[in-house]
Amino acid sequence: MTDYKSLRVTQQDRIAHIQINRPGKVNAMDSAFWTDIITAFQWVDTTDTIRVVVISGAGDHFSAGIDLSLLAQAAGRMGNDIGRNAEVIRGNILRLQDSFNAVDRCRKPVIAAIHGYCLGGAIDLISACDMRYSTADARFGIKEIDMGMAADVGTLQRLPHLIGDGIMRELAYTGRVFDGCEAERIGLVNRVHDNHQQLMERVMVIASDIASKSPLAIRGTKEMIRYARDHSVEDGLNYIASWNAAMLQSEDLKVAMAAHMTKTTASFAD
Repeated sequence: MTDYKSLRVTQQDRIAHIQINRPGKVNAMDSAFWTDIITAFQWVDTTDTIRVVVISGAGDHFSAGIDLSLLAQAAGRMGNDIGRNAEVIRGNILRLQDSFNAVDRCRKPVIAAIHGYCLGGAIDLISACDMRYSTADARFGIKEIDMGMAADVGTLQRLPHLIGDGIMRELAYTGRVFDGCEAERIGLVNRVHDNHQQLMERVMVIASDIASKSPLAIRGTKEMIRYARDHSVEDGLNYIASWNAAMLQSEDLKVAMAAHMTKTTASFAD
């Protein structure tokens, strides 16, 4: 397996566990993180034995967001020409966006398990995940506004599909920090848990349940949900009709039906 600098990546049965692994730096996202996350999700996408992904943070926090030293380095490379500076900055932003696009586009469901800080760029990351669970005392915040900038790696584009537009604007405009209980109330997380151990245990149960399903059916379901987010109802219905014209011929359908009728547990090929 790849030697990651900012992540700890393991496979437990059919679950990939990707941990942000800079606990001494509050799991801040340094330069290595942005390339590591793409590499990790390329591995997930091409490894058929993996059916679901869990993302968490090592130590006491999920992530405090982008490492500020990374921003300082970028500022130090600026020259005197505004146009050329803008081209460099735009390229850097697009490169960072690619990292979380890899999470969003992953063929397998991605679950975020959040404890401690989940700030700034970490909100961009969890917004790209399929589902989010947290501890009650987790701390969330869209903190880019307090650094004099607009969030630019996915929060403002994906979060409105997860929570109401008004509350999203409040959080983005104020940068205020809120806890896991409020995150559950506004729909950012599916459920809160009392502590980190309980959180990880419950998330792994959910991941195992998903991993037991037909991988083709899960793949199709995720693809349709993503497509519907960005297209009309009519477009989505047409797409699922074309998709299932092929997928309903899969052996998985026969296996699932047989298991259902005999009240046994289905076993699907990777």
